[in-house]
Amino acid sequence: MIPVAIGCFLFSFVVAYLGRNRWMGFWGYFFASLVLTPLVGALLVLVSKKREEAK
Repeated sequence: MIPVAIGCFLFSFVVAYLGRNRWMGFWGYFFASLVLTPLVGALLVLVSKKREEAK
């Protein structure tokens, strides 16, 4: 059971890293992945818009 929890935590971290330049940012996607599931967090990253770059 513990290795599954560690895997879920690590996958949530990867999802958050991929979403760091997206709408909710790193922490938003990290907590969403932990609360929901990393798979749902990954889907959120895929459908969200990128942040506009500050010029």
